[in-house]
Amino acid sequence: MIKKYRFYIWITGAALFAQSCSVSHRLSKNPETFDKAAVVTAHPLASKVGVDILKMGGNAIDAAVAVQFALAVVYPNAGNIGGGGFMVYRSNKGEVNALDFREKSPEKGYADMYLDKQGNVIENLSVYGHLSAGVPGSVAGMVEAHNKYGKLDWKTLLAPAIALAQNGFQITKQQAEEFNHFKESFEKYNPDGAPILKTTNWKTNDVFQQQELANTIKRIAEQGRDGFYKGITADLIVKEMKSANGIINHNDLENYHAVWRETSYRVLSGT
Repeated sequence: MIKKYRFYIWITGAALFAQSCSVSHRLSKNPETFDKAAVVTAHPLASKVGVDILKMGGNAIDAAVAVQFALAVVYPNAGNIGGGGFMVYRSNKGEVNALDFREKSPEKGYADMYLDKQGNVIENLSVYGHLSAGVPGSVAGMVEAHNKYGKLDWKTLLAPAIALAQNGFQITKQQAEEFNHFKESFEKYNPDGAPILKTTNWKTNDVFQQQELANTIKRIAEQGRDGFYKGITADLIVKEMKSANGIINHNDLENYHAVWRETSYRVLSGT
């Protein structure tokens, strides 16, 4: 339950409450109260990025955009520019909006693509590997949200994510355990190597650097939407798809668009 909110933004992996909000949990007798704003994400470094943006004078949308890209760096198993999601927005004047930037099927996708000739499901084909990938929507979604509601400069919002990817960050105990647990899968689907792979096991506070990701986010910072769906990044995505029977092509990327959806809502008594 959320009480006394004026702004509420939700995106995949993060929630932001801005301007006089009280956040309570159903089983809690002592709800957390914030005079100005709160940022909640799946990783402390991403939360800090959101708070820093608010302190710089950014609004809730600015913080949401910065957090989305930061999560792509520090929480790759959920926050990711290769994925998609939704954003729900309510302004202090009562305006409600919803942005759909979910992944979409490539143009070459078809209904039975995950079935064998006998019509049986091919195990894990829709879950792992290049053929399981949808056309990513996160970048388009953040560009669309910023164009409509953003206040701070686009490059400013992406700068923290670039720094985290380029300079690296200390991973948590949970991340070290996850990186080690899924090592075989990472090796299987990344035969040419990846920053998440190394010869020894990951340990708490090891530094995780991702220079290629930093370069990708830099292109997005400089070129906006075209820095991802066209040019070098698009070429790299299509090249990777072709290397292992993936079907996402340049047309899929260029034709992707996030969509503002019609919304309806009601305020429940006592909320």
